[in-house]
Amino acid sequence: MDLTSYAELAVQLVNMGNELKDPFSLRALLEETGRTEAAARLTRRDIDALCELRDELAGVFAAAADGDDVDAVERLNGLLVRHPVHPQISGHDGQPWHLHLTEGGRVADALAVGSVMGLASVVTRLGVDRLGICQASPCRNAYLDTSSNRSRRYCSERCASRANVAAYRARKRGA
Repeated sequence: MDLTSYAELAVQLVNMGNELKDPFSLRALLEETGRTEAAARLTRRDIDALCELRDELAGVFAAAADGDDVDAVERLNGLLVRHPVHPQISGHDGQPWHLHLTEGGRVADALAVGSVMGLASVVTRLGVDRLGICQASPCRNAYLDTSSNRSRRYCSERCASRANVAAYRARKRGA
């Protein structure tokens, strides 16, 4: 079971910022990531719980970006305790039997379990240093570094280009 897509969901939730409070934006994210059933069942209570989760996940990324592996892992362990995994075997849409992390309960519970378990999987497989905060100013978006050489520093190509152009201009002014 590849949990990277669940970890990417955690990144998307963190990066939504205040858009997370908008049910239309959150539904759009869920639909874009193939979670149409969750999008249809989303409630105000789910949104409130996901806003709290977003803040906790942001703390994990911040600790990792600061190089505080112990704090990042302690935060993740706390989230794993609060959001225990309940795997289920599922076979749908013509797919063979496979695992899902939670299908029942509130939408927020399922998204929390998936996000936290996905991050825990990335940390244990690849290392805490694979969780980061974009280094382009003023961006503070989270990202997962799944590159083979651990070289990612920006959340997107847009931020990387913006940072490179700013650095080039600064060098030109200094010359």
